[in-house]
Amino acid sequence: MGVHDQHRQRVRRRFLESGLNGFADHEVLELLLYYAIPRRDTNPIAHALVDRFGSLHGVLNAPLEILKQVDGVGESAAILLRLTALAAQKADLAAAEKDIILDNTRSLGVYLLRLFSQERNEAVYELCLDRKGKLLVCKRLGEGSASGVWLDVRKLVENALLSGATYVVLAHNHPSGVALPSPDDHAATERAQAALAAIQVELRDHIIVADNDFISFSESGYFG
Repeated sequence: MGVHDQHRQRVRRRFLESGLNGFADHEVLELLLYYAIPRRDTNPIAHALVDRFGSLHGVLNAPLEILKQVDGVGESAAILLRLTALAAQKADLAAAEKDIILDNTRSLGVYLLRLFSQERNEAVYELCLDRKGKLLVCKRLGEGSASGVWLDVRKLVENALLSGATYVVLAHNHPSGVALPSPDDHAATERAQAALAAIQVELRDHIIVADNDFISFSESGYFG
């Protein structure tokens, strides 16, 4: 058994005994990378990742292609790091959706900031709510480039019907960081309003998320 194998066993044993309590950011990464890089010392790679991205959070939220630019990080390691963050986010959102009430702009904004935190390109979501504002389903309608996304009105209406929604909230992000709605955003909102009105479902809001902020069409007076 080599020195690296002994070190790995000690780190694993430490995790099994106390979880991640007392682990520095680079030590968490070192442990994670054991499962993608089986025959190399991952300690220098973990340090290089923290140096490049600043923190554990920065590493786990870094784009796949940029992670692969760090010496020693191949595709398997980069996928593992991204998967770790995305799996945790998915689990958190699934737990949060149980009996969640989104009956005001603030609660919608907080939920959507978490939802979009891992999106790299522009994407659009539909939130179907009952008359009390309880979230029935949250559906991803599509994804585009960083400069645009296509709204599938047929899926929008289908989701509302299947969930028995009283209200729908449309939401998308602007990776550019500018939350102000574009002419295309206004046009998409009008199409969504008309399609939902035809099945007697109200489009309650359209929210745009950018960086750590959001804009509500309803609060901003953009709805006619």
